[in-house]
Amino acid sequence: MNHQASIVTEAHPAPAIAQNTTNSSSKNIHLPAPQWFKYVFALVVLASLTYIGVQLTFDLSQVPPLSAFSFIMLGMALVIALGFEFVNGFHDTANAVATVIYTNAMPAPVAVMWSGFFNFLGVLTASGAVAYGIIALLPVELILHVDSGAGFAMVFALLLAAILWNLGTWFFGIPASSSHTMIGSIIGVGIMNQLLHSATDGVSGVDMGQVLKVAKALFFSPLIGFGLAAAAFLLLKLVMKKRQKELFAAPEGNKPPSFLVRTLLICTCTGVSFAHGSNDGQKGMGLIMLILIGIVPLAYSLNKTMDPAQVQSFAALSEKTAHILAVDHQPVMPELQARDVLTKFIQTHKYNQQVMPAVASLSNHLGDAVASYGSMAKVPEKATVNLRNDMYLSNASLKELDKGNHLTQLSPAQKATVDDYRQNLDKATQYIPTWVKVAVALALGLGTMVGWKRIVVTVGERIGKTHLTYGQGMSAELVAMGTIIAADKFGLPVSTTHVLNSAVAGTMTANKSGLQWATVKSILMAWVLTLPCAMVLSASLYWLFLQFV
Repeated sequence: MNHQASIVTEAHPAPAIAQNTTNSSSKNIHLPAPQWFKYVFALVVLASLTYIGVQLTFDLSQVPPLSAFSFIMLGMALVIALGFEFVNGFHDTANAVATVIYTNAMPAPVAVMWSGFFNFLGVLTASGAVAYGIIALLPVELILHVDSGAGFAMVFALLLAAILWNLGTWFFGIPASSSHTMIGSIIGVGIMNQLLHSATDGVSGVDMGQVLKVAKALFFSPLIGFGLAAAAFLLLKLVMKKRQKELFAAPEGNKPPSFLVRTLLICTCTGVSFAHGSNDGQKGMGLIMLILIGIVPLAYSLNKTMDPAQVQSFAALSEKTAHILAVDHQPVMPELQARDVLTKFIQTHKYNQQVMPAVASLSNHLGDAVASYGSMAKVPEKATVNLRNDMYLSNASLKELDKGNHLTQLSPAQKATVDDYRQNLDKATQYIPTWVKVAVALALGLGTMVGWKRIVVTVGERIGKTHLTYGQGMSAELVAMGTIIAADKFGLPVSTTHVLNSAVAGTMTANKSGLQWATVKSILMAWVLTLPCAMVLSASLYWLFLQFV
């Protein structure tokens, strides 16, 4: 998640330029939380932990007992993964409430609770596309063998690297993006994985095509936020000429805006909170699922909620796809050879004449296997991991074939069948249990309660040289909400902090209010340093952990 580490700490005071501005800290931000809040908060935490414990216990009761070592590894991995989400929470989840607090649209304690609730809903309704988009960046052989020592070393290294960098930047008052941090950590692990093995070992780094796609989203989203927010603010000024004083003046004391303006501000805050949960909340979900798949494959490798009708539909689509892709007059490729061909294809992205028959072979095998079991819940333990890996290889290969325009020879009807098959592969493997979503939502919420005030002050006081106006708050929140929702739809992780902060900066520029360049320089410095530092940190930790496994 992104992540504005506050510049407003006792050890790291705000830039001197802030003292010469007309900004004044909003009294709203210092309002104490009502007494009943701590009881409600404790009740929510207790209920969430109880639900998580019950569901995890039930899942584990359906599989052979874990060894003491596996149980300890599972506990450590979940604590570290949720720790990453906790740190993300106090880095930037509170960005969504900055504008409603500084425009007095909501009392600060109420705004935090409101935002936390809709972040929670956003996480629960997340599609999972961003979560598995993150996984797609990892080396394919480590994904296929995540239950190995190298697989665990990978997960622990990149999570710890992300946590350490986020904590470090927060401590030194440097705004940083957890999205950038996570991507850098993944790249670092991939590069070290490649350096430690020769090319003949069949080892890949990371999917640089996917990395480039994600990097573009992370780079361009703040620029889009800046430009669109500036345009939205100017359009609002043009349309609402008769309400200049009401919309474009700084709030007076703790006086709230008019009902209409207040409603719009609350609605945009709600939208950003929900969108933030649905996008940023997924960044740790994918890694948690990798951990669960590696340690308890029988319980989490396949989506066992698929009903028999969906399973039979999957089997039929597998066979149709195999028939469509099969090369005439050639014997069916053995499964072991097909796996090897597709693994190398995903690693190197180099197409050859064996790829299409290999996909056809695995598709045919998957169709026969799933049809024989009749239900995902009936797949035996020994077959579960191989079945999931075959689904992953087939899906990743079909995506790569589509991206490389190697399926253009198919008729529209055949292409539709292949696309349906890919969607069914996603449904069978890209499954996130509800308790995982609840755990991530809880970690984000707890993190938010720890650090919301620092971040709100940064957004409200340290970006522009003047106090945030109602019109600026509305424009910034509206653009941030739209950008994050669009990114979630396309499965792209974006930095909520950078999007919202750049949107606020855009409105300040459009209003000719001026920017506090000390803050802007800190954000730019974080953009420059986060990726390489996270890469070095995760690569070093991965190498270190491999010495013990």
